[in-house]
Amino acid sequence: MKWVYIVAGIAFYIKMLFLSNPAPSLPDSIVATIVKDTGVPNAVSGIIFRNRLYDTIFEVIVFTIAIMGAKFLLANERPSSQVHQFTDQSSMILARLGATIAALVGIELAIRGHLSPGGGFAAGVAGGTAIGLIAMTSSPEWMERIYQQWHTATWEKVSVVVFILLAVMTLAGIELPYGELGTLFSGGIIPILNILVAIKVALGSWAAVLIFIRYRGLL
Repeated sequence: MKWVYIVAGIAFYIKMLFLSNPAPSLPDSIVATIVKDTGVPNAVSGIIFRNRLYDTIFEVIVFTIAIMGAKFLLANERPSSQVHQFTDQSSMILARLGATIAALVGIELAIRGHLSPGGGFAAGVAGGTAIGLIAMTSSPEWMERIYQQWHTATWEKVSVVVFILLAVMTLAGIELPYGELGTLFSGGIIPILNILVAIKVALGSWAAVLIFIRYRGLL
């Protein structure tokens, strides 16, 4: 039986080296076709939020399950008695400056992610980075109080539900007008999905940061 695998491996190796892959002949390039099909200059956002929207729905759900799993697995552990943080003034200033820059980048990517490189997931990561940097210089009690005061967990779940509903509408063929290509209000429903993903990832990252600080400490 092992000879069958050896022969198959050699044949595959020869195929990769000497045989060319047949490529479809399209009137336009693949990127141009995707841009025309989705109505957004950022082909990556077009693929994620339209051509492969099924994948994106389950990616959002998987991220939500990961946050819930972290809460469940750490719920029975004893919280850290002491959380070590940055205390010197220079580190605190640099961390808060970095948080401000990351937050602005996240907002920019969320609003204009369908026009330029980036998108909802990148915007959410930038927002989560900003929250993590703030957590390094602020008390966990204050972070937890703000999290509860603004009902962040509820808004995270609402963003997921709204994203799924809008995605189902899009898959059912109900779409907004594309508008003029390259403008801020273009791409139909893609910019809205982009912003919802950014909100969900940023708020989910906030929840994850609070969980791990509470039970694992910061440093």
